[in-house]
Amino acid sequence: MGAISLRKVIKQYGKGPKANQVIHGVDAEIADGEFIVIVGPSGCGKSTLLRMVAGLEEISGGEISIGGRVVNDVEPSERDIAMVFQNYALYPHMTVFENMAYGLKIAKVPKDEIKTRVDKAAAILQLAPFLARKPRELSGGQRQRVAMGRAIVRQPQVFLFDEPLSNLDAKLRSQTRIEIRKLHADLGVTSLFVTHDQVEAMTLAQRMMVMNAGRMEQFGTPEEVYARPATTFVAGFIGSPPMNLIPGRVEGQSFLLDGLSLPLPAPAPRQGELILGLRPEHASAATSGWPLKVELVEMLGAERLVHGLLGHHPFTLRLEGTAVAPETGSTVSLHVPPSQVHWFDPATQQRVDAA
Repeated sequence: MGAISLRKVIKQYGKGPKANQVIHGVDAEIADGEFIVIVGPSGCGKSTLLRMVAGLEEISGGEISIGGRVVNDVEPSERDIAMVFQNYALYPHMTVFENMAYGLKIAKVPKDEIKTRVDKAAAILQLAPFLARKPRELSGGQRQRVAMGRAIVRQPQVFLFDEPLSNLDAKLRSQTRIEIRKLHADLGVTSLFVTHDQVEAMTLAQRMMVMNAGRMEQFGTPEEVYARPATTFVAGFIGSPPMNLIPGRVEGQSFLLDGLSLPLPAPAPRQGELILGLRPEHASAATSGWPLKVELVEMLGAERLVHGLLGHHPFTLRLEGTAVAPETGSTVSLHVPPSQVHWFDPATQQRVDAA
């Protein structure tokens, strides 16, 4: 019922040669009940795309359908969606109950049904003790739950979340992520969630849409995006710390950079100029291997991050927190598993796989 289809969706501001196109032909099919995260850096077009689904922005080209109905020219109030914003947007003079019930009251839903829906949403979100309070008497996390409750009582086909956790501190963000996952498991409503935080994307998404400069770089499960990034942008954006990306040249079974000849653990997909990708957690210290000159070691509790140079290129190695920390200025030998090496074309930035 709540399936969403995006077909060659375009957004541009202005007309003619001076038009500024900000969304470039996004195609995606989202199944009923899926939780999709749209992730990317600031200015990549993710919120614009969400607002087009909501009807708050007109589309310049393509087609958007919700529940099998094309909604290009349908008013936001008639799209059967509910949106949760970053800034909560609560009425300060109303109680929690009144805030959650307001949309239903405007829609002339009977009072008994309003109370039933609000009480049910409050129970799901653990807001029952706060229904008589005003927003100023609540914490940031509680206010955000009220905003989600206001969306839940609408019983829409689709939930749209526009960076709803951005105003929360780290602990509350983590707690609210768990609540949102439980909420989706309970309600099973199709959801689009926008964030610039790749940790949020990885932990919440059933599938994730990685956006860059108005284009969809990759659309897949968190596991797929992490294990097989489609471009250097995705490789460098998803993962914390991000993947090491090292330009060089493949000759035979060696990778040449900055005067070094690094033996490859497996044949590259082709010879010539390539970008080698390796995640910090997929290399390990060994008695022999690629030479990493250590510049800095960060102790982060359960892990250590070793920052150094491979030739002249920055490289980060992740070690267990119990591992012996290498000394600054020393050289660590890296073991590289053959299955964890990624290759990218330096001209197109696209992934290169063996034929």
